[in-house]
Amino acid sequence: MSRVGKKIIEVPANVTVTVAAENTVTVKGPKGELVRSFHQDMKIEQEGNVISVSRPSDSKEHRTNHGTTRALLANMITGVSAGFEKALELIGVGYRAQLQGKKLVLNVGYSHPVEFTPEDGLEIEVPSNTKIIVKGISKERVGALASNIRDVRPPEPYKGKGIRYEGEYVRRKEGKTGK
Repeated sequence: MSRVGKKIIEVPANVTVTVAAENTVTVKGPKGELVRSFHQDMKIEQEGNVISVSRPSDSKEHRTNHGTTRALLANMITGVSAGFEKALELIGVGYRAQLQGKKLVLNVGYSHPVEFTPEDGLEIEVPSNTKIIVKGISKERVGALASNIRDVRPPEPYKGKGIRYEGEYVRRKEGKTGK
């Protein structure tokens, strides 16, 4: 039995969950609304403020979808009630970030500034010129945007310069040695 899949999901009072035909789940909360279709065979049952996910058999396909379905559903509920955020930090001389309207402008050692415009439902904050915070209700989309920003200049192992997640450890290498 899946350890993740058999856990029940507590639904907060300010969140409504609707399970429609063909396992299409709509979750509405104070921060917004998320809709997702899940695998047809997974059985999503709602009893009051508790949701449980069960599978019809122990086939490999059903076992793999069981925990995934439950985790995605729990992330949807967390997203519309509390939201998700991912913090990035810029490390390097002259590396800085700034907001121009909703657009993020990065100066990270290239001959041109790199610009990011967040899609609807995502928000970018720049509390200082070396810190970026990506916020939103979809964990998947927040992580994807943060990853795309990090990919502009990933941290390098010799000097540690680049864009990294807050708290990310970058393994350092020794430089060249002379003869």
